[in-house]
Amino acid sequence: MPMPAAGTSTKSDERRRAVLAAAIDCFAHKGFYGTTTHEIADRVGISQPYLYRLYPNKQALFAAAVDQVSAVMTETLVAHAPEGDETALAAARNAYAALVADRTVLRFLMHANCAAEEPLVGEAVRRCYAKQVGTVRELLGDDDAVRHWFGAGMLDNVVAVLGLADLDEPWARVLSAR
Repeated sequence: MPMPAAGTSTKSDERRRAVLAAAIDCFAHKGFYGTTTHEIADRVGISQPYLYRLYPNKQALFAAAVDQVSAVMTETLVAHAPEGDETALAAARNAYAALVADRTVLRFLMHANCAAEEPLVGEAVRRCYAKQVGTVRELLGDDDAVRHWFGAGMLDNVVAVLGLADLDEPWARVLSAR
């Protein structure tokens, strides 16, 4: 992604967006602990010191990436799930399934859960869950439906990350509902 010229008013905002996109991809593949800020800076074409001007440390960058993914998830659910409709649960699950279809978001979220003991990351992950619970509650209006949606979503995550839809084994067919 080409970077804006120095001195332009949108330079920092565009670089932040580029850094977040690169961070989400890098963290999705190697997790919080396996990814270096040098890798992310290289992918964006900026120096590591400049990355640290945008984000003070790796935890802050990861937390910002969690917040970005949370915003995308919320926008996706709201755009695809009709509020109050009896089919809202299925529509919300289909919207989520489409979002994680390329597995980058899914792997990123799994790594975020694993890194939640890092203070800033844990706060961001809890904010993400709080936002998603609030969004699904608004769409479905029922706490039992929210729990069902999250339970089914967690199962969908396992099916997706393990590629169970393509595995012809009895146990895989049970979990993937085929």
